[in-house]
Amino acid sequence: MQKVQEIARKNGLLFGVDLGARGSATIGGNISTNAGGNQVLRYGMMREQVLGLEAVLSDGTIVSSMNTLLKNNAGYDLKQLFVGTEGTLGLVTRAVLRLHSQPRSENTALLAFSDFSTLTKCFRALAREFGSDLTAFEVMWQEHYRIVAVQSGRHAAPLPDTHAIYAIVDYCGMEPERDASMFERVLGDMIEAGHIADAVLSNSYEQRERLWAIREDLEGLVHSLAPAVGFDVGLPITHMEAYIRQVQSDLTDAFPEGSRSVFFGHLGDGNLHVIVAPRPWSEDAREIVEGVVYRPLQAIGGTISAEHGIGLEKKRWLHLSRTPAEIALMKVLKSTLDPHNLLNRGKIF
Repeated sequence: MQKVQEIARKNGLLFGVDLGARGSATIGGNISTNAGGNQVLRYGMMREQVLGLEAVLSDGTIVSSMNTLLKNNAGYDLKQLFVGTEGTLGLVTRAVLRLHSQPRSENTALLAFSDFSTLTKCFRALAREFGSDLTAFEVMWQEHYRIVAVQSGRHAAPLPDTHAIYAIVDYCGMEPERDASMFERVLGDMIEAGHIADAVLSNSYEQRERLWAIREDLEGLVHSLAPAVGFDVGLPITHMEAYIRQVQSDLTDAFPEGSRSVFFGHLGDGNLHVIVAPRPWSEDAREIVEGVVYRPLQAIGGTISAEHGIGLEKKRWLHLSRTPAEIALMKVLKSTLDPHNLLNRGKIF
């Protein structure tokens, strides 16, 4: 992914998907899981970046659908059979990727909030003010920020760790002076109105990178919590605060000796990352944690996987996010395209 980003940048263009693992994530892997990442608000998921592709079926047939058009409704859109299906229907060997114009301005801020309600009000206000130029709105609950920015010793904390919740905002446009002025004005108005408790606005590329490094330092986070188990769930923003409270309460009941839970994610698209470190750790504890995190999602229309796929670990929980009819149809597609179950055997089902 990083190579694609660098080549695009050299040509004044931008690849729409970005995530912390850009240096190791492959384009084929991005396609197979329909990767999301930090810029979904503006550019969409991997599915929106793939114009066409070539795939090899289980019998060796090469399906070449190397479309270069934004619009092509001539029959079935066959590439979608291979985007987000984890290599179970065919192996992607080539792809035509959509690129975008490189923004001329990048405005970034780290914001702090007293509670989730003011955070969501701020998000809605920024979405109204900035429109499609609002590129990222990444949220970190207090425990995440405290562990990474303060306790790990790997960063210089730009804000104190006393706030309930934090967000990194990216506003990218085509008019640098106007964009910077508007960014400062809008955030300044929200601070004066009491919606934002504290803020740091980047004034250089280096400062912007340091802010983003806090959000992307999963290595520091995992090192501090290990052994732990991670999740990438999706749910409506309106249910997010209550969901987190329920998970924390259920963890307290399940592990009276203690556990640590960290929440962060892509608020704008309802993608919440959860890391839980139960104590004492065991495989039985892991199974209990999975139930605590996954089961409440069914009643609120959530999903057990917002962007990482199902694989092996999540397949026994798939029924919480898909109806029996949906799962049956998925199995029909699998048996039709891979009747001998040769491709990525055991994944999803």
